[in-house]
Amino acid sequence: MNITYYGHSCIHIELNGKNILVDPFISGNPKAAGVDINSLKVDYILLTHAHYDHVWDVEAIAKRTNALIISNHEIVTYYDKAGIKGHGMNQGGSWNFDFGKVKVVTAIHSSSFPDGTYGGNPLGFVIQQGGKSIYVAGDTALTMDMKLIPLFYKLDLAILPVGGNFTMDIEEAVVAADFIECTKIMGIHYDTAELITIDHEQAKSTFSGKGKELILLNIGEQLSV
Repeated sequence: MNITYYGHSCIHIELNGKNILVDPFISGNPKAAGVDINSLKVDYILLTHAHYDHVWDVEAIAKRTNALIISNHEIVTYYDKAGIKGHGMNQGGSWNFDFGKVKVVTAIHSSSFPDGTYGGNPLGFVIQQGGKSIYVAGDTALTMDMKLIPLFYKLDLAILPVGGNFTMDIEEAVVAADFIECTKIMGIHYDTAELITIDHEQAKSTFSGKGKELILLNIGEQLSV
């Protein structure tokens, strides 16, 4: 399982021969100016919620690649009206796709499209394939529901927001790592704007002080799980 970071909360997962893009906010992100969305291979687009900084490039990518959107019912219905196919899910549900199993878990946040349309409940995803499990938290606050995840999955990696203000901050993300019983954390949703700028070394030190690893990738950098 290879994971590439494309800035903010956007990641690309290469899994079982398939290409999965999560929360594509690339062309609208000045920090990701070196990434060409037209060069990306995408079979599936996972959307955690409908905010602009998670759906900016959905239509352009989906229409070019014919990718299937996986998200909540409201988001899938919204894109269906634009002629983009999807697979609707909701919290607590799971489905076996050709790349692996996706479990939808709770995220505490809000969700609306840039045009004001309601975007349904925000989601997190646990993706499982070949004995490996990763947790993509999406935009979320710290929540006790995270403690349910290790009852069913032994996580190899958790992808958590760490920027604060709109989501968990570093201190809360460390507690989230305890809740989900995962020691290897990849940070997302940081440094895109002043409100969510973090001190990288201090953040990594906070995690290492609790016996955990915080990985902060550069845009375009890869991680293997």
